[in-house]
Amino acid sequence: MRFFEIVPPGTQVDFIGRWRLWTLISAAVIGVSLAAIPVRGIRLGIDFAGGTEMLLRFADGVATDEGALRSVLSSCAIPEPSVIRYGETAAEFLVRFGALDDPGEVAAAVERGECPVSAEDRASLAAVLAAQGETDAKGAVVDQLTYALENAIGELSVERVDFVGPKVGGDLRRDGIYAIAIACGLILVYVGFRFSPRYAPGAVVALVHDVAITAGVFVLFGFEFDLRVLAALLAVLGYSLNDTIVIYDRIRENMALHTKYDLAEVLNRSVNETLSRTLLTGTTTLAALLGLLVLGGEVLRPFAIAMAIGILVGTYSSIYIAAPTLLWLEQRRGGAAGAPSAERGRERRARS
Repeated sequence: MRFFEIVPPGTQVDFIGRWRLWTLISAAVIGVSLAAIPVRGIRLGIDFAGGTEMLLRFADGVATDEGALRSVLSSCAIPEPSVIRYGETAAEFLVRFGALDDPGEVAAAVERGECPVSAEDRASLAAVLAAQGETDAKGAVVDQLTYALENAIGELSVERVDFVGPKVGGDLRRDGIYAIAIACGLILVYVGFRFSPRYAPGAVVALVHDVAITAGVFVLFGFEFDLRVLAALLAVLGYSLNDTIVIYDRIRENMALHTKYDLAEVLNRSVNETLSRTLLTGTTTLAALLGLLVLGGEVLRPFAIAMAIGILVGTYSSIYIAAPTLLWLEQRRGGAAGAPSAERGRERRARS
């Protein structure tokens, strides 16, 4: 088992002595992210903001790619369309775009000749709309885009069309926030029951920190938030909690064994003793996520990016946020375990 200990036994890195510096760095990153929201905004996917999703399958022999589809859709007044290809050889694409401010802009692009819909196709579309008795704006947009893609690229079939309205997107967004809040609340109860109530705040602060940093990176780099990212954030909560519980369990053991040490020394000893496990777990998880980033394609990429950021931040927060929060609370409370300061602990080690 020593083969798997990448950190030599007896390593004593003073993690706890630097917790204020790293906490300030985390606070600065979160502050910059919050300040960037009014400037850059938050990019919401159609899951949260509403929009249209079309699954297209082109006929055999039709050669095309994502760039060609985006070019046609942009010429039809579709802003920032997302095109995702399924597989390397299959001519099947998932097209997604947000709710249009004015669906009539697509029809106007057709009339101007910018959107490649033939006169015959326009007549067919007009006949269909007349037969319906009323104009379905969203359906008309899908039909116009279908005609344009057929004329510009080749024969295709629309396998599926999904519309997400602004109200449904708002409900999903609210439910996602509730899910994260409920998860943090239940974790607070679990850690309090599993260890003691004094451990629980540190775990929850670390989880909130992980979600805030991961979401902040998405805001700073302009990445899109959707249900895949929400799923990744919930997975990050579970991973970070697991890492924190391992360290907390070692802290509890060492507090029982080393009753004459102050709390800062016990925390440092516990973090160092679990460091090999922390690094091995994080490295293997990141290796799997790297495979998803490289081979998973566009569908899995947002999930993999959010998970990779969360794993890095979660590993860091277990060491520099969760454990120091326990120390800070004990010192504020003035308990026997927290009364001696970190400085006095370092002096004792120097004398010994």
